[in-house]
Amino acid sequence: MLYEIESPPTAQNAAILLHPRDNVVVARVSLSRDQHLEVNGTTILVREAIPAGHKLAGRSIRTGEAVYRYGNVIGFATAPIEPGYHVHVQNLGYKELDVSEIEPGEASDIHLPHVSPANFLGFQRPDGRVGTRNYIAVVAASNCAAYTSELIAQSFAEEPLPANVDGVVAFPHGEGCGQAIGPDTDQLERTLKGALDHPNVSGALILGLGCEVNQIAHYLGNGSAKDIPATLQGLTLQESGGTLGAVEAARKQLRQYIERAAEEKRMEVPASKVTLGLNCGGSDSFSGITANPALGYCCDLIVDQGGTVVLAETTEIFGAEHLLVRRARNPEIARKLLGCVEKYKTYLRQFGGSFNDNPSPGNKEGGLTNILEKSLGAVAKAGTSTLEEVVDYSERVKGPGFVFMNTPGYDPVSITGLAAGGVNLIAFTTGRGSAIGFPSIPVLKIASNSRTYQRMQGNMDVNAGRIADGEATVEQVGKEIFDTLLRVASGERTHAEELGHHEFAPWRIGPVL
Repeated sequence: MLYEIESPPTAQNAAILLHPRDNVVVARVSLSRDQHLEVNGTTILVREAIPAGHKLAGRSIRTGEAVYRYGNVIGFATAPIEPGYHVHVQNLGYKELDVSEIEPGEASDIHLPHVSPANFLGFQRPDGRVGTRNYIAVVAASNCAAYTSELIAQSFAEEPLPANVDGVVAFPHGEGCGQAIGPDTDQLERTLKGALDHPNVSGALILGLGCEVNQIAHYLGNGSAKDIPATLQGLTLQESGGTLGAVEAARKQLRQYIERAAEEKRMEVPASKVTLGLNCGGSDSFSGITANPALGYCCDLIVDQGGTVVLAETTEIFGAEHLLVRRARNPEIARKLLGCVEKYKTYLRQFGGSFNDNPSPGNKEGGLTNILEKSLGAVAKAGTSTLEEVVDYSERVKGPGFVFMNTPGYDPVSITGLAAGGVNLIAFTTGRGSAIGFPSIPVLKIASNSRTYQRMQGNMDVNAGRIADGEATVEQVGKEIFDTLLRVASGERTHAEELGHHEFAPWRIGPVL
């Protein structure tokens, strides 16, 4: 995709037609009533004020007629809509699509340039994975140990650490007890194991209260010393003398980890060792035009290098599954993807919800009307590569290539699942603005519009809004993201890291007992 738009806005470039099939256009800038637009050889008279990023009808749309954006159905008109009028929640209805209403996908016209084999400086781990950071982790087994895990990490905050050690980080959370033993506790255990045994972690401590459902023994083999990895130890508050005793005991163990981590050096490794998690939050209408396609181009470059990219957020592929199914390596992979969607529908029905509950008030204010429209823009993050595998929440990602992980759309929970799966970098697109980070993984923020980038420069790392401003192409920003990620993988800090954002939120799927 190329969206080359000259600035300042004129009648010819003030609105964007994304696909010849579309019967709506997107306002690149705020449009005034009675303003004239020239779109694909057609003159459109703007009939009411249209905020930037919002849609207006490009031609007459009858009641019940499908509304198209990106060449795909995003809903159905609930009233007649004449050219030039705002198309949004007041006249665009949502319903779950059946197969007959899904248009066949089109072959991508993306052509990757020849890119020489790329490298970065990372920490080689014994199992072949590579870390982009070198942390010591303190993971709470339950909420009962969460506060103490934070005290332990904070106790090292003012201590000078070796240059090769990025810090001691805590993983507090609200789970681990008062929940039914079964799928819910299995998922929590898998998530915490992924945080403990992670390429960005040199050594880790699992900390419990002692009597919770999620016992630390689950992480320490059968209890004999030979079954416990040298990079993992465990203790409980009840056996260590309470909070202060646990802090003291933990500090002794973590000092040993720090000494060993100090000997670990960055070394040059190929870009094939990148495992990139993809996420978006606070999306707006420009996300699917600028930031997400640019990140998708970057992902194609990573896959071309032999690396791995992981798309998540099952709630934000609904309505765009057909675009991913046609990219599946084989029918089994396609069925696994569709199975994730069906299981999620069942999950939502337990609570009387639907996928269309996903768009937030901020998403809608940014021009996204419903989940169909949001999803069609969101899947662009994953580029055009073949879908090689589908994994469950927090399941270990093997790679290489394009992988999908079943996660909620809620950002902290989604990136926690990606992290537990083993991603060593995260790229996060946002239109409205986001400040999220992760304890042990760099999170690169990509703004979809220049206004958000300028307003939140302390949080944003890349401005993809330059695409809509006519200052860069999707490909140029995609290559910029690729280059930036390799520098971050080699140690350059993201704004989320500089600000100390450490969000960690395992997905709880069962009842509270």
